[in-house]
Amino acid sequence: MRLLRSTDLALRVLMRLAVVDGSTPTTREVAADMRVPYTHTAKVVSELQHMGLVAARRGRGGGLALTEAGRTASVGTVVRAFEGDGDVVDCEGAETCPLITGCRLRGALRRAQEAFFASLDPLTVTDMVASPTGPLLLGISGAPPHGTGRD
Repeated sequence: MRLLRSTDLALRVLMRLAVVDGSTPTTREVAADMRVPYTHTAKVVSELQHMGLVAARRGRGGGLALTEAGRTASVGTVVRAFEGDGDVVDCEGAETCPLITGCRLRGALRRAQEAFFASLDPLTVTDMVASPTGPLLLGISGAPPHGTGRD
C-alpha cells in the first residue's frame, strides 16, 4: 500500500510541530524544513486545523502549534482521514470489472487495508517523535530544543 503525498506530509507536519514547545513556526518554515512546496503544506495544514490537531494564527507573532488533540492523535486516525474510506482497487470505475459479482480479491484487499490502519491505531504523534526521530527533526529544522522557545 502506498500513502498519498498529503497523508505523508500531514504526518510529517504533525511530527515537526510535536518537537518544539513555545515556538510557532509558520507554514512556510515547516514547508522549507520538510522540503515540500508551500502550497501543498498549506492545504494539509488547513485540513489538520479543521480536524482540531493544529492551531494556526495569522499575522505578526502567528504561526502553527500542535494542539493537545494533535499530540495524542492516533496515527491510524490521521491516515484514515487523509486516505479516505475508499477501496484499494476501483472495481466500479469507468469500466466495471467483469469479476465484480464473484470476486474475492476486493474483500481480501479491504481486510488488508483495515489491518494496516489498525496497526497504526495504537501509535500517537507523541510516540512517533520519540528518540531518535525527535532529535533528528530538531536537527533538520534548526528549531530550538524542546522547551527553550525561540530567540
